[in-house]
Amino acid sequence: MNTIEVIVEYAGKNLSAYIEGVPIITVGKDLKEIDSNIREAIDLYLQDNNHPCELLAGDYVLRFKIDPSTFINYYSNIFTKAALSRITGINERQLWHYAAGVHKPRKVQSEKIQNGIRSLTKELESIYLL
Repeated sequence: MNTIEVIVEYAGKNLSAYIEGVPIITVGKDLKEIDSNIREAIDLYLQDNNHPCELLAGDYVLRFKIDPSTFINYYSNIFTKAALSRITGINERQLWHYAAGVHKPRKVQSEKIQNGIRSLTKELESIYLL
């Protein structure tokens, strides 16, 4: 089974998404819509091409890749910069710089964001409400 990386970027009030090396692009208001639209675009591409690229041959799963700036902006209604700072250990002011595109995080900083989110996800998955 192929894993197809879908690059998602912030595009004003929407998100845009594309697959590198494949002539497929879409937009949507949220990740759920991006998922639906990219699957529809893949289906249309496969219908219209007798010899599609290898990546889309057979079964596949989609993996959505989002840069830190897009992540911070997209989830700003859930994570304040202060909250994101607490779970990542990154200075709040630095997060503002990443969100605004003033600075691009180094790999270590991106990993801190990723690890903080994974840790929070793991913690939330273990909670059961009474």
